[in-house]
Amino acid sequence: MQSIAILGSTGSIGTQSLEVIAANQDQFCVTALAAYHNDILLEKQIEYFNPKIAVLVEKNAADRLTRRYSGSTVILTGEEGLLEAAIHDNVNTVLTSLVGFAGLKPTLAAIKAGKHIALANKETLVAAGELVTQLAQDNHVRILPVDSEHSAIFQCLQGESRKKINRILLTASGGPFYGLKREELEHVTIEDCLRHPNWSMGKKITVDSSTLANKGLEVIEARWLFDVPYSQIEVVVHPQSIVHSMVEFVDGSVMAQLGKPDMRVPIQYAFTYPERVAAEYPKLDFTTLSALTFSAPDMVNFPILPLAFAAGNTGGTLPCVFNAANEEAVYAFLQGKIRYLDIFLVIKSVMENHKVTMMPDLNDICSADLWSRVKAQEILKAIK
Repeated sequence: MQSIAILGSTGSIGTQSLEVIAANQDQFCVTALAAYHNDILLEKQIEYFNPKIAVLVEKNAADRLTRRYSGSTVILTGEEGLLEAAIHDNVNTVLTSLVGFAGLKPTLAAIKAGKHIALANKETLVAAGELVTQLAQDNHVRILPVDSEHSAIFQCLQGESRKKINRILLTASGGPFYGLKREELEHVTIEDCLRHPNWSMGKKITVDSSTLANKGLEVIEARWLFDVPYSQIEVVVHPQSIVHSMVEFVDGSVMAQLGKPDMRVPIQYAFTYPERVAAEYPKLDFTTLSALTFSAPDMVNFPILPLAFAAGNTGGTLPCVFNAANEEAVYAFLQGKIRYLDIFLVIKSVMENHKVTMMPDLNDICSADLWSRVKAQEILKAIK
């Protein structure tokens, strides 16, 4: 039986991962759960899955749960608790679904401890792709993608040589503002952003989907997961979200992975790889599909995607800076402090002010992340 730790268990990916585990209790058990501050939901998860340890990063939330809870699960808190969940002796696989840069250190700790990674925290590879992939190689650890697009690419490459890849075609839904021009984006609201047409996700990633920042993060993630240059990664807008991504090989053949927009499928594949396990999730009915359409992304009205390519091609600490600036800008937007189009301006300005460190170590990356957030806050204060 495979023992799993879920970092980010109360978020969208975390809760769907637990659905997968609950449906396959003969194959999986939960050893560790970790969340940021949702003590109510975490307590329900503890009662159902009975993990050995559970973590609430926020101390006040951990204190609340500790006062209520009297079972056998050990309640931990803070970054130390998060790291303990990542390296617990009984754990085989760590699903990392924490939001943002916070996922980097626990993922590195899990890899050092020899745990296989089911990766739903793309920011880990964006900020420190070379460090993470090299460490995984040194420790003989698998990094299995959970994002639907990267899982699709991974599945298309089974039995194929990566040297025979001509292009990776990363699909994007286009988000809720597909087809809109800049003047139409001037006054979009938070509520507008959160109405994604196909996927149910957390607020931050849903905003990222609307700006195409999420696709930019996925481009950088794909570069490290599949060891291909950016010149061989293309984004294709596919509003139906049925084709999750494609791989074109040197002979012109294209392989695609299709399915309903349901994150439980790539989650389950990451847990069961290299096997496939029967599931009762909704299946495609091709007789009801009227069209599958594809187009190039609009990089003029959605200019964050070109910034991501620029960050990736430059390398060093710049992808980390891109990610940190985007996080700060999106959170400011979600708090009503800036307008939608200001997100791009913040990212661009932070990137332009950064002095890139090439071949960074972990300290360089952490310093770049902190510098970017401070700089972003300076810029945010100046926005009227």
